[in-house]
Amino acid sequence: MANVLIIDDDREICMMLADLARSIDHYAEFAHTLKDGLRRATSGKFDLVFLDVRMPDGNGLEILNHIRTTPSPPEVIIITGDGDLNGAEMAIENGAWDYLQKPISPKQIILPLTRVLEYRDGIRQAQKPPKLLDRNGIIGESAKIQTCIKTMAHAANTDVNVFITGETGTGKELFARAIHRNSRRSGHPFVVVDCAALPENLIESALFGHEKGAFTGADRAKEGLVRQAHGGTLFLDEVGELNPQMQKAFLRVLQERQFRPVGGKSEIKSDFRLISATNRKPDEMLESGLFRSDLLYRLGSINIELPPLRHRLTDLNELVVNLTSKIFTRLGIEPKGYSPDLISTLRRYEWPGNIRELVNTLEGAISNAYYEPILFPKHLPKQIRVKMTQSTLAADALPPVKENVLRADTGMLPKFKLYRDAELARAERGYLRQLMALTHGNIKHSCKLSGLSRTRLYTLMKKHNIDRMGWSRRGE
Repeated sequence: MANVLIIDDDREICMMLADLARSIDHYAEFAHTLKDGLRRATSGKFDLVFLDVRMPDGNGLEILNHIRTTPSPPEVIIITGDGDLNGAEMAIENGAWDYLQKPISPKQIILPLTRVLEYRDGIRQAQKPPKLLDRNGIIGESAKIQTCIKTMAHAANTDVNVFITGETGTGKELFARAIHRNSRRSGHPFVVVDCAALPENLIESALFGHEKGAFTGADRAKEGLVRQAHGGTLFLDEVGELNPQMQKAFLRVLQERQFRPVGGKSEIKSDFRLISATNRKPDEMLESGLFRSDLLYRLGSINIELPPLRHRLTDLNELVVNLTSKIFTRLGIEPKGYSPDLISTLRRYEWPGNIRELVNTLEGAISNAYYEPILFPKHLPKQIRVKMTQSTLAADALPPVKENVLRADTGMLPKFKLYRDAELARAERGYLRQLMALTHGNIKHSCKLSGLSRTRLYTLMKKHNIDRMGWSRRGE
């Protein structure tokens, strides 16, 4: 018997779904608010949640990620009276099993209900003792990074191709190494290929090797990186930088798992597991016409999209503790404490270079405070402090610039980008407040009136801390 939860303010829908679940010998209960539904859904008691989108106290999609990232999460089927392409995309991206539009009949529900519960039964029957995951170097407990870690664990249990995307400095190689380290291939080589650093005229030789005399300077035979990865893992870093000719050649290697060295007469086999990574957007890679679609689709049976640091700032304190500890050890100096306002200062920065930039920043701060026991914001590198200050000014939105202030000889003229960003932020915030007030927080009406997609509207509301009543959560 499975446990089913229905979160919907429509009592007739709740009764219909509950009766349907009970008719096939499953337990069912319901909640009429998101607050109550979220409390129950995250209790670990339920196998399946039917979740309505439009609720009296918010949007069901807003709690989907909270439900799906809890320990032993239930499966979620979205039910909504407002069919929306962007909403469907958001639901599936956040782990929903299905997205159904009202009105719904018992016939429409019975198949996905049965399939979900069959899936949950299969999981229970196939469960093995949990394997202790070696996540050495992967720091953080935020929902976004936990989702990536779970996917990484699934990838480590298989031998399929993995495609890791994310901005520069988010830890793509760190995750690739963790997959290898936790896989059955961990005792074999992990071979890194930096596609962006391979010389154009030597890339084929570097990947596939060459025979003696194959070209000028080839005074001896050399084994290529693909062969070196035999039995282990081949990591193609910045795979988006491969030229079209090598993309075609590598596509065949993926299909056949064999290749011919430069100047060779016979083909060589290599049993490798492929992990690829890029800081480029896959859609943009295809739209540019510089990357083959057939190769891109083969790179990732499992996809991991690493979040930028600015989207996981709840991990910042833990990251600072772990990174500074390693830096102290590497530099051979006594550990230092840090003031509470150091973390709050670091949180105000956008971190375009992500974890890599954070490491460099902390190294600079520790060097500046070499003989001092406590790290303060003043020890941060000057260029970082300047950017943090500018970011804070922009976020606070400068007051309108009066005509006399625009005179350069006053010394009060802000940088153009700073002023533009501040004015744009104020305009966006004002528009959103008026929009929410005019539509009384109705998201569907707001999207129609503004011309924004649901996803874009939610993004802007989150950016400016605007709730559905049109007021800033910070009381601005």
